[in-house]
Amino acid sequence: MPSPDLTWVAGASGLIGRELLAQLSDAPLLALVRRPLAGLPPNARRREAIVDLQALPADLPAPRRVFIALGTTMAQAGSQAAFRAVDFAAVVAVARAARERGATHCGLVSALGASARSGVFYNRVKGEAEDALIALGFERLVIARPSLLDGHREALDQPRRNGEAWTLRLVRPVAGLIPRRWRPISPQRVARALRLALDQPGPAVQVLESGDLQTLGTP
Repeated sequence: MPSPDLTWVAGASGLIGRELLAQLSDAPLLALVRRPLAGLPPNARRREAIVDLQALPADLPAPRRVFIALGTTMAQAGSQAAFRAVDFAAVVAVARAARERGATHCGLVSALGASARSGVFYNRVKGEAEDALIALGFERLVIARPSLLDGHREALDQPRRNGEAWTLRLVRPVAGLIPRRWRPISPQRVARALRLALDQPGPAVQVLESGDLQTLGTP
């Protein structure tokens, strides 16, 4: 049986995952990671499990809900197969493991433009992952589709994403002129919107586009 309080967070080393850990710090947390997390303030309610995300051990405690903020880039992955292993296979494996253990709620960080019918490989894989999670039958699944994340990856000891960095330098001065759906969004807003939406009553599947995240995630 799932714990009435335990939350899994997969992708806890990333911009949104770290923010989820911070915002959920008063709840029992299990961070599913591939390597130890560094630079986090102590928290007696947070545990780490260093695991193979595609083959989670059977003895992990059962969660009530799971947040999945896994993702890479084609440049970092190096191939379509390696990209798919993270953004589809690992995402689905974590969600399935949580569901099989009795989790009823799932929050997924996807991407703007995600669609299984997209002609763009990145968006197609994201859309296929969404569809796979929908098929698992969570009582409540909230899918966040943020636009470009405006955060500082270097502070988390993550590889620099040059294309992302240059784009942010160009658009930050005029961000207020960009429609909310397209403008860069902070990891804090994405995490807050996803967390608040998942805790509210709603349909079995709810998709939050980036404009919705901007609104709901505003403190």
